[in-house]
Order: sequence, then C-alpha cells, then structure tokens
Amino acid sequence: MILLRLFYVICAAVFSASVFWALGAEPRGTMEVLAAMVSDPWTVVTFLDLYLGFLIAAGVIFLFEKNKLVAAAWAIPIFFLGNIWTVAWFVIRLPALRARFER
Repeated sequence: MILLRLFYVICAAVFSASVFWALGAEPRGTMEVLAAMVSDPWTVVTFLDLYLGFLIAAGVIFLFEKNKLVAAAWAIPIFFLGNIWTVAWFVIRLPALRARFER
C-alpha cells in the first residue's frame, strides 16, 4: 500500500515538473498556444478524453465520499487542477478504498 501511494506521489511530482517545464519553455502566450491546439482535431479528441476522465474521477469521488460537501471540495478542483488533484485524493483515500474493496 505504501509503495502504491509513493508511486502516485512520484507520478504527480513528475507531472507537476513537466507543467512547469512547459510553462518556461514556451515563448508564445497561453491563448496563442490554445488556439493552435484546438485547430488540430486530434488535440480536441485528446481534450475530450481528458475531461471525460475528469468527469469519471469526480463521479467516483462523489460515490465514495459520504459528505457531499467534501466530495464537491475534491471533485470541482479536478476540472482546473487536473490529475494532480485526483492523485492527491487517491493518495489520501487509498487505504479506505482498499478496505472497501476487501469487504
């Protein structure tokens, strides 16, 4: 269990580092980059896939959390912070998730 949680934390750190690298490496502004990205159909498909995954993760969080305000506090930021936030939830809730699956 500890190794899996550590693996998730490492994945989140690698992703965070790649975001900061990309922000520093790209000389164009954010809007120019986004305009170029959405002109490519496969980028649009990739974004749809990403946000469908966010929706699924948010749904799992709402099913798992008993307090719906806590669920909303975890689920809503996923759409702005991405999988870094999802990983944080998994790292914190992994022991409880495992316990539920073992029942």
